[in-house]
Amino acid sequence: QLQLVESGGDLVQPGGSLRLSCKASTRLASIYAMGWYRQAPGKQRELVAQITSSGDTNTADSVKGRFTISRDNAENTVYLQMNSLKPEDTAVYYCNAKSYINNYWGQGTQVTVSS
Repeated sequence: QLQLVESGGDLVQPGGSLRLSCKASTRLASIYAMGWYRQAPGKQRELVAQITSSGDTNTADSVKGRFTISRDNAENTVYLQMNSLKPEDTAVYYCNAKSYINNYWGQGTQVTVSS
């Protein structure tokens, strides 16, 4: 069973930066994409950014130009670099891994953007 462990969430001022990390417990050949979702209070979970096994990325319009997803295959780790953070980026951020038969989630890490 694949486990995902996120880290890096914190309280940061508007305009600041954070880098989230998601480490997978193992490397599964069936995983074709990994990504980050977020869920703010009272809102639905939404895709923030995703990277496929071939390196293609997909980023939500709301964070395009500010957030960058990347991965280190040797470390089974996916990163989300978040710059120019805004109060509306406040949410619990979840790591996700997709295979053709399953969908894996991490426990979430809180990001709060506030002065």
